[in-house]
Amino acid sequence: MISIIGSGRVGSSIAFLCASNALDDVLLINRNKDKAIGESLDITNAIPQTSEFSIHGTDDFSKLTDSDIVVIAASTGIYSKDRSENMVSQINMIKDIAEKIKRYCPSTVVLVVSNPLDVLTYFFQKESGFSRFKVIGIASSLDSSRFRYLISEKLSIPNSSILDALVLGEHGDSMVPIFSKVRVNGTSLSSMLDDDEKSVISNKVKNYWLELRKFKSRSQFGIAKNTFDVIEAIVNKKELSFPASVVLDGEYGQSNVAMGVPVRINGHGLFEIEQIELDESETEQLANSSKKIQNQINSVLS
Repeated sequence: MISIIGSGRVGSSIAFLCASNALDDVLLINRNKDKAIGESLDITNAIPQTSEFSIHGTDDFSKLTDSDIVVIAASTGIYSKDRSENMVSQINMIKDIAEKIKRYCPSTVVLVVSNPLDVLTYFFQKESGFSRFKVIGIASSLDSSRFRYLISEKLSIPNSSILDALVLGEHGDSMVPIFSKVRVNGTSLSSMLDDDEKSVISNKVKNYWLELRKFKSRSQFGIAKNTFDVIEAIVNKKELSFPASVVLDGEYGQSNVAMGVPVRINGHGLFEIEQIELDESETEQLANSSKKIQNQINSVLS
């Protein structure tokens, strides 16, 4: 069973993709029971006739029992200027959710989608005591999708021509687009852009969510699809490489912090943190991004 905590736009979009693609039974949990039930009743009509699975909504966390995957897409409020605006209330929320997940489905794989993503991934893992390979923050893959899109727009080429467009570090202002690894039809992107052009793209990646909010309230479909891809890989026991936020223990020279790094998953969850070579500037930026996340964590712990 796939359980999704939070049935707002993102949570319900993830549920829709899981149900309409007949991945598994889906449970929507929301503090507003009627909201969870309403979304599930709507999504029910998108389940294929050939599917053996169903979707239900509830506010009862005890229904999490037997969940193979739990997605956390809940929120205590909407942020408008920075993803860390509601950090304290979000941390309190994630700690409460961690206690419930630990009680009812201690063997599950947890996908964190709520913001501030890296801080919440860290606190969930520490509060739950789960293996750090069982707690995966989904956001760097979204940032990487945005990076790839901006490259395609800049060069007027299709997404399919672009490989290894990775964004690592914080899901926030200190995120690090990794230009040194990008290949365009086999050619290094770094040889095709000057420093000013790279800077413009970097800023656009970091501020993509603000640009999007000029036209709609919040991002929805991009993060839903990126999360679905991870769920689909786990359910169908496929290997998938992508960047995700995980608690680090020496990787990239960082420890006791969660941030976006390249990982590999399979049917059991995360099984490898990939160590890729970065150039000097990217290494420095990644260290600074880690320091920013660590400072946010310490501000709550102190």
